[in-house]
Amino acid sequence: MGGSSSPCASCKLLRRRCAKDCIFAPYFPPNEPHKFAIVHKVFGASNISKMLQELPIQQRADAVNSLVYEANARMKDPVYGCVGAISFLQNQISQLEIQLAMAQAEILCIQMQN
Repeated sequence: MGGSSSPCASCKLLRRRCAKDCIFAPYFPPNEPHKFAIVHKVFGASNISKMLQELPIQQRADAVNSLVYEANARMKDPVYGCVGAISFLQNQISQLEIQLAMAQAEILCIQMQN
């Protein structure tokens, strides 16, 4: 960012000058401070920086979105994070498949009676 523009959300939170080549600036704009705050709380700024530096530029935005999603999931469920959410949804799908099979069987019974 640099210059007269406001610092990105990460530099603002970390209270440092936002350089024009700041690795965080494209992904953590100043108007979305919560995004960096939660990712920083879960993963730490240096780990986020290392992850972004190791990725090709075209994959960084997706990585940041994934980090934000995982950080939110970790805040809701510190033990299981995303895995807990996926497991819950898989159980829900299984229950709905059972309900669907029962409803289809009931429909078949009704059709056979008529």
